Amino acid sequence: MSSDLKENFAFRPGRRAAGPGTQPPAPRSAGETARNGPRQSGSSARETGSGAPSATAANRPGPTALAAKVRTMAPSMTRSMQRVAEAVANDPAGCAQLTVTGLAERTGTSEATVVRTSRLLGYPGYRDLRLALAGLAAQQESGAAPAVTADIVVDDPIADVVAKLALDEQQTLADTAAALDVAQVEAAVSAMATARRIDVYGVGASGLVSQDLAQKLLRIGMVAHSHVDPHLAVTNAVQMRAGDVALAITHSGRTVDVIEPLRVAFDRGATTIAITGRPDGEVAQYADHVLTTSTARESELRPAAMSSRTSQLLVVDCLFIGVAQRTYETAAPALSASYEALAHRHSPRPRTR
Repeated sequence: MSSDLKENFAFRPGRRAAGPGTQPPAPRSAGETARNGPRQSGSSARETGSGAPSATAANRPGPTALAAKVRTMAPSMTRSMQRVAEAVANDPAGCAQLTVTGLAERTGTSEATVVRTSRLLGYPGYRDLRLALAGLAAQQESGAAPAVTADIVVDDPIADVVAKLALDEQQTLADTAAALDVAQVEAAVSAMATARRIDVYGVGASGLVSQDLAQKLLRIGMVAHSHVDPHLAVTNAVQMRAGDVALAITHSGRTVDVIEPLRVAFDRGATTIAITGRPDGEVAQYADHVLTTSTARESELRPAAMSSRTSQLLVVDCLFIGVAQRTYETAAPALSASYEALAHRHSPRPRTR
């Protein structure tokens, strides 16, 4: 089988192959649909079977977001698609001048691969990608500061460590903001603001982020719980139903301890949300709404757990502020009450001799 034929089987818009040990969700029965009504659309696994957003005018990335999109999606692409993505990211001006045939020849791939790469990056076709490349090239020619990413090495002085980390954090936040599908954020906020209950799943560094979100939501009067123990996560997910929200946080998109409770909540009819750096990962099979975080470059002294946490916290804060805005009449008094309840713990203690 040729490499192009393999790619046709590896990626087809609107279709997802189940990963090892993961069963695809069962279709909802007519009775269940009648009871609960239709699901919200968007990057809904129930609607399309895919976590990747469709390439529409509303969500196709602009020139600024193109480089961020390439960094986010490249690790999950086939090698030939990566060559196309790397070419357009490294030389947007040159690639903008090429036809689909020319870019295929330059990257040693096929026209079909170029078109598939364009669609995976969020564009309806190669023509739309060329327009974005031309816009990106114009921005670069105008003197906009280039993105800087520097690896930290063992003998770096602490001043350099601070400077390099600051640059990497800034780029990670900028990439995440550029790649986020605002329509999906809006839909997630709407579901959370009216939820009877919100369960958040995460383990490891993502577990810390899940606890941060649950704690914030609790302070504005929402019923929210973070589950970092996979057994408790599943047993709590069994109690979920329509009107509840289950949110999974996994940078890799394939953490079994997070996917399993989300699948259970999905099957119970809860609205499901995934925050992940791999929108084509297994977790997206069970997510009504997929919020993509930046995939920052990993290094020996800066593991993925560090870079992913930065982008996850940005998404979590966006969700929290959005929910607080939607529920302001109840959120503001609840937040004030929590401040007052803890005020005495922040008062300076009298000195004793």
